[in-house]
Amino acid sequence: MVAATGVIVAAIFYILNLRETTNNRIATFANNRLQTTLTEDWILRSTEIMNMQWSDFDDFKKKYDSSVNPQIYAKRLSLWASYDSIGRMYRQGTINLDYIGSASGLVMVLAWLKFKPIIVGYRGWEYPNDAFSDFEYIANAYSKRLSDSDPDFMKKVNTFFTTPPVNQ
Repeated sequence: MVAATGVIVAAIFYILNLRETTNNRIATFANNRLQTTLTEDWILRSTEIMNMQWSDFDDFKKKYDSSVNPQIYAKRLSLWASYDSIGRMYRQGTINLDYIGSASGLVMVLAWLKFKPIIVGYRGWEYPNDAFSDFEYIANAYSKRLSDSDPDFMKKVNTFFTTPPVNQ
C-alpha cells in the first residue's frame, strides 16, 4: 500500500513538474519574442517598412515583391511573421494584451492596417487563404482595445495613413 501510494505521488509530482517546465518554456519563448520588438534594429526595420509607399497591389509587387526587392521582402516578412507568431501566442493564451501592448501593440496595429490589402492580395495570388491570420487576429483584438480606451483612435490612425512620411 505504501509503495503504491509512493508511485502515485511520484506520478503526480512528475505531471506537475512537466506542466511547470512546459509553462516556463512557453513564457521564456514569449518573452524573447516580444523583447525582439523592443530593439533598436527592430524599430529601424519597422520604420523602414512602415515608410513603404505604393498605389495598389500591382504597384506594390513591382516595387517590393521578393523577386524584385529581396532585401525589403526579408525585412517585411520578418515583421509580418513576428506579429503572426505573437498573434498565435495570444490566441493560445500564452500572452495577454497588456504584455503585447507594452512591447509592440500600436505599431502592430498600424502595420496590419497598412499591409492588410497587400496580405489579402497575396492570399488571393500565392499565399494560403489563412496566411498571417494570427497577425490579423491580434491586430484586430488590440485595435479594439485601443478604440475602447480612445474613441478617436481610428480617426488618429486615418490621419497617420493620410499624412506623408517626413523625408530626411
